[in-house]
Amino acid sequence: MTPSNPFTKSISLKAYGIHSEQVHYQLTPEDLHELTLEKGMGKEASSGALAVNTGEFTGRSPQDRFIVKDDITKDRVWWGPVNKPFDPDQFDALYDKVAEYLSEREVFVRDCYACADKKYQLGIRVITEYPWSNMFAYNMFIRPTEEELESFSADWIVLNAPGFLADAATFGTRQHNFAILNFTKKIALIGGTGYTGEIKKGIFSALNFLLPVFHNTLPMHCSANVGPDGDTAIFFGLSGTGKTTLSTDPHRRLIGDDEHGWTAENTIFNFEGGCYAKVINLSQENEPEIYNAIRKGAILENVFIDDKGDVDFEDISITQNTRVSYPIYHIDNIQEPSIGKNPKNIFFLTADAFGVLPPISKLTPSQAAYHFISGYTAKVAGTEAGVVEPIPSFSACFGAPFMPLHPTKYAEMLSRKMKESGVNVWLVNTGWTGGPYGVGTRMKLKYTRAMIHAALKGELGLYSYDTYHIHSVFGVAQPRSCPGVPTTVLSPRATWNNDEAYYKTAFKLSNAFRENFVKFESYANEEIRRGGPQRYTF
Repeated sequence: MTPSNPFTKSISLKAYGIHSEQVHYQLTPEDLHELTLEKGMGKEASSGALAVNTGEFTGRSPQDRFIVKDDITKDRVWWGPVNKPFDPDQFDALYDKVAEYLSEREVFVRDCYACADKKYQLGIRVITEYPWSNMFAYNMFIRPTEEELESFSADWIVLNAPGFLADAATFGTRQHNFAILNFTKKIALIGGTGYTGEIKKGIFSALNFLLPVFHNTLPMHCSANVGPDGDTAIFFGLSGTGKTTLSTDPHRRLIGDDEHGWTAENTIFNFEGGCYAKVINLSQENEPEIYNAIRKGAILENVFIDDKGDVDFEDISITQNTRVSYPIYHIDNIQEPSIGKNPKNIFFLTADAFGVLPPISKLTPSQAAYHFISGYTAKVAGTEAGVVEPIPSFSACFGAPFMPLHPTKYAEMLSRKMKESGVNVWLVNTGWTGGPYGVGTRMKLKYTRAMIHAALKGELGLYSYDTYHIHSVFGVAQPRSCPGVPTTVLSPRATWNNDEAYYKTAFKLSNAFRENFVKFESYANEEIRRGGPQRYTF
């Protein structure tokens, strides 16, 4: 096919060292969809969505993420296993090799923005080897108007070359794939992996450094929505805990499903222009908004699709991390622009596979800071080789792989903003009840939705002994009743019918919390340290 280009602006990549004779600029998603099919890189699902396989990598590779250590970053970044330093000279050599590689190939260029609030907006030029990677950028970043494109200026460059395999010994990478941020040159360099999440998380990681350091704005790995009265709710959580599902609510307007900033002016803005949702076990009954967003223009990743084009969302033969990306306008009920005011409620989502945390509980400011720094969820049996029972998983600030600064920097900003705005903070367990994974059952989505709606409407009552019970291990306040939820469900201990087993498991988890927090204690103040659970010696 001959791609159509509705924009008159032409583009040269010579300034980036790329001399390809086939440069496609700002192609429509329809053209990118068709090119992907023509090149045999994907299939069309019966819904009209494009289905692709990302290849060797079906998720991010945190061990292969680096930050160039230079004058901007050397004294600011929290260096260690999460933020690995990369030599500037080796970056230059690797960049030149990737540019040389792309010079010999057909490339796709997209100009777009990050940050819905124009005061913080970042111009991004995404240069990709594959058409569907460029379509992902169309879906996930904010789409400029034709008028904006005429005067577009790129603040950051993303170079994405899945087919380029680095020689680790030559370039200083760990292996052949890499994702590297260079804050001096304002480049995100990605190679050796087709997983599209590296593109969006590269820019997210950059903003997680730039916004707090230079703009006094808190970056957050969260979803957000707005109620009929203009109140904003924020949902923090790691992958699989329900950020996208619970924020996509027919009764509230969606701001965004994954990445936001909280400004000094007390507004919340989306970094992105689309959604990137997990689709494992997706059903129209439980998640109609996401299910119906999977149509022409959406990209399904690593799903099983039969000869008729039908998708089996329960099939995990490729990966459990099956995904869909779509532009935010695929959701009917959205906030335009993607900015909210008046934040009133924050929800920390955790999929507790031990089944001991309450399905919903109210946190004090010190508990909120402690749980934010901890960022708890759990791995369950079968998700990874060798995992035979639940394993605690902690990711600081509910997004450690994307946080260049020390976690306490973000926690202090959040704590200050919570106090200034008088926001309510809730811990929500979307995981197991009635016992741990393998014994109990997953919390029903309808109950979780009912508890969140009750919290948003102020129906869980003011804190008092009559309305709340203090959890004897974690010290959080769990409501005694909630509209639409059986009373027994609200007490995790009551669902077990075995007090000894329950408390033994609860203390096992509380000890894991405290052991994880040791590395933060010297940085955390006394108020934050008081927010932790009890310790017990067996």
